[in-house]
Amino acid sequence: MPLSATPFVEANRDRLLAELFDFLRIPSISTLPDHRDDVLRAAQFVASSLTAAGLENLEIIPTEGHPLVYADWLHAPGKPTVLCYGHYDVQPPDPLDLWVSPPFQPTIRDGSIYARGSADDKGQMYIHIKAIEALRGLHGGRLPVNVKFLIEGEEEIGGKSIAKFVPANKQKLQADVALVSDTALFQAGLPTLCIGLRGLSYMEREATGPSRDLHSGLYGGAAPNAVFGLIELLAKAKDAGGVIRIPGLYDDVRPPAPAELESWRRLPFDENDFLAKEVGSACLTGEAGYSVFERTWARPTLEVHGIAGGFTAAGAKTVIPAKATAKVSIRLVPEQDPDRVIQQVRDFVRAAAPPGIQVEVRVLSAAPATVVNPDQAAIRVAAEAFGEVFGRQTVFIRSGGSVPIVGDFAHHLGIPTVMMGFGLPDDGLHSPNEKFSLDNYYKGILAVVHFFEKLAAPA
Repeated sequence: MPLSATPFVEANRDRLLAELFDFLRIPSISTLPDHRDDVLRAAQFVASSLTAAGLENLEIIPTEGHPLVYADWLHAPGKPTVLCYGHYDVQPPDPLDLWVSPPFQPTIRDGSIYARGSADDKGQMYIHIKAIEALRGLHGGRLPVNVKFLIEGEEEIGGKSIAKFVPANKQKLQADVALVSDTALFQAGLPTLCIGLRGLSYMEREATGPSRDLHSGLYGGAAPNAVFGLIELLAKAKDAGGVIRIPGLYDDVRPPAPAELESWRRLPFDENDFLAKEVGSACLTGEAGYSVFERTWARPTLEVHGIAGGFTAAGAKTVIPAKATAKVSIRLVPEQDPDRVIQQVRDFVRAAAPPGIQVEVRVLSAAPATVVNPDQAAIRVAAEAFGEVFGRQTVFIRSGGSVPIVGDFAHHLGIPTVMMGFGLPDDGLHSPNEKFSLDNYYKGILAVVHFFEKLAAPA
């Protein structure tokens, strides 16, 4: 079917790409203090782009961390209001030696844009802004719906500032539906709406043994070793079969409905391709008796992201480490309460810490899981629009990842979120050589425009 925004995209392809490249060149790494000025520069870029697209009431909102960017256009009486969310911060690019091209020098290879943040989430978020520009051109400087934008710079470090801002600004942010593009198509060319996200409890565990590093010859065999004690504690938390051994953790886990499980079985999926092309290991692991989708979308998981402690430099230093730290996350499924899980972890650590090892648990971030009802009117409209742009029926999936803001919008604003993502499963989020399909960038603009126009049409 002809799409209204096709002439805009075709006439502006080079400019749309050049502007995104300018955005991707900004190393807005939110977790590194040395890049604080770059993060602010990215916020200012977003603000300028929103203004250029014709949005009003622009604010760069200071926070205790990195700023939020807000703008709106509210001149479509009687029409729905859409709250558009995205984030302008990115992950660190390390290890740099694994990048084929520099992470902040965007490059086109094989039909994809290679750069840190290209898919997560600068490229996808920029789609929303360019869709507004296209819509204003199509509708004589106006929009068919009301829109509000809230863009953050701390998503990659837990989103603490926006988590405080949303409940404190319910009236300002009130809308009928939210739009988030920070997910992926199930496979290339297959329009996909994500209707479920796992939650997250992300913690740091610091183990302390002796009061100082000790000579392993003089004290080995008698003094507790903080690194080994931490490893022992982590090993107790999950067995070799992938089952989490923290008491009570599975109490609130509910299986997906039979209809949802059946729909997953119909998805085009080859486990061997998944293993070879996406995971890249010798085998898959996890709980026996559950499919890959159940393990990654509907079961809680415990993962260790890094361990630090002791002597790791070149050469030898035979010490018994006094301290060791591990970063650990638990992905949560619907009905699991993050606060309850955190308490279960604290109770487990207290009971299971080896003799002579004291362990402090620090919470870095927490968010509940979210499931969106696919029968919501806006979700149905989004599915129709997405399918019409891509020429295939839209499928509904869950994601094993976490987008905490979706839960915040549901809990504090009472609105559903359309998770209309344009990434691909092999885009390498958080990894070297992150990429974003050039075709999906342009099709994403068409899809968002089409969604807004269909949302505005009389029922």
